[in-house]
Amino acid sequence: MNKQKLIAGTKGYLTITAAVVLMDIGTYFFKFPNHFSFGGVSGLSVVLSEVQTGLSASQVNLIINMLLLVIGFAILGRDFGMKTAYVTVVSSVLLNIFEAICPMEETLTDQSMLEMIFAIMLAAASSALLFYEEASGGGTDIIAMIVKKYSTMNISTALMVVDAVIVAVSFLVFDMETGLFSICGLVAKTLFIDGALERLKLCKYVTVVCNEPEPICDYIRDALHRGATLYQAEGLYSHQHKTVILCALDRKQAVLLQRYIHRVEDTAFLIITKSSEIIGKGFYEGT
Repeated sequence: MNKQKLIAGTKGYLTITAAVVLMDIGTYFFKFPNHFSFGGVSGLSVVLSEVQTGLSASQVNLIINMLLLVIGFAILGRDFGMKTAYVTVVSSVLLNIFEAICPMEETLTDQSMLEMIFAIMLAAASSALLFYEEASGGGTDIIAMIVKKYSTMNISTALMVVDAVIVAVSFLVFDMETGLFSICGLVAKTLFIDGALERLKLCKYVTVVCNEPEPICDYIRDALHRGATLYQAEGLYSHQHKTVILCALDRKQAVLLQRYIHRVEDTAFLIITKSSEIIGKGFYEGT
């Protein structure tokens, strides 16, 4: 069990690290140079760095993230706080490394719309991965998690509400074009996060009607490391006694089970249903 927890924890932090890299690439190479501020501390950093603070966007990003991290620890708990602390430190260090080795004096291209698309896609994919791992990118993500905890909003809606304030400020600091780009970016980012989270949480609910349940149950338990529920049933036409197996699996496991059943009992009746979310041990354990 400890080994499984270690493997799961390692995979979780590798996923979080990959999400941080995506987030910082989108932030530094696309968001900062274009003054896009469709939410997040990185967006707020863009706004504040333009005001006479004497600090770069990366430095402002680090300061605000550290302040909000303390709030996250206090309200959302130690496990969330540790993951978010890891994200905050790695992200801020990586941004400063980018700033040192690859200064951005101008945008990568002269195509603002193209760069906004990449900024949105990278940021949204990163946020979805972090939320799935019960972590966050720090900053306004922490505020959104707090709003979600004490309201009925889902995480993407809560994040949009929080980030809308920053987008509104961008109209005052930058020009109308930048503000309108930021609004489009915020809406697109919210929709992208919703879609990505639903895809990540997608599982399969499998119903098997068979004559010989033992081999199938052994495979589910020993090879797939899942549980199942069994009950006895009777066929409507044949009146033969059947065993019904109910099992929740991830997408890869559902394919493996389907192949195995086809080999051992090709007369079994198999129903595979998509489930947008399964909450419980071995699956998504968020609230």
